Amino acid sequence: MGFGDLKSKSGLEALNSYLADRSYIEGFQPSQADVVVFKALGKAPSADLFNALRWYNQINSYGNDMKSFPGVAKPLDSYGSGGAAPAASKDDDSDFGDDLFGDTDSEEDEETKKRVAEYTAKKAKKTAIIAKSSLLLDIKPWDDETDMKEMERLVRTIEMEGLVWGAGKLIPVGYGIKKLQINAVIEDDKVSTDDLEEKITSFEDLVQSMDIAAFNKI
Repeated sequence: MGFGDLKSKSGLEALNSYLADRSYIEGFQPSQADVVVFKALGKAPSADLFNALRWYNQINSYGNDMKSFPGVAKPLDSYGSGGAAPAASKDDDSDFGDDLFGDTDSEEDEETKKRVAEYTAKKAKKTAIIAKSSLLLDIKPWDDETDMKEMERLVRTIEMEGLVWGAGKLIPVGYGIKKLQINAVIEDDKVSTDDLEEKITSFEDLVQSMDIAAFNKI
């Protein structure tokens, strides 16, 4: 049941598959379910686990606001089991549905309502939703003699408001040549992919070209 050990490859792959058509662990907004899984994960998934990394970066962006997410935390193995649908139907008797819409006389439900109200109030104070995207970039060198460590170091020196670098790795492309594949999260209204490409390709002694291998809104 559940995702299994999120420190293992199989557990991470199960989480990545589960999030392929979901934005959150349960429902259509962040909840304590996301907090439980986030803490169990411990660190960002690798760049090849696109869905899990997208979700991780989004939850991580809330910082201390995670404490005010609605819902009641349950054991880790309660989540992800049986491929549950993202939202509860009227006939669904899942724990999450009970937590939010159960017996109004329950102290637990009163606490849940309080958390929902606090979270809604905080969100209402924000003037606008910050649109973010997760990018997977392929950065290609000129030849097999290019210093790839130096290339990655230079790329990570690029600092822009709204840009956060993620995991990177080298991938063989043939004839002894490797490309740098690196993840980045950007705020859409602050960072354009054209500007980012211009900055990366400015290291012209090392970088031949940059391509966007994957682009996901988060």
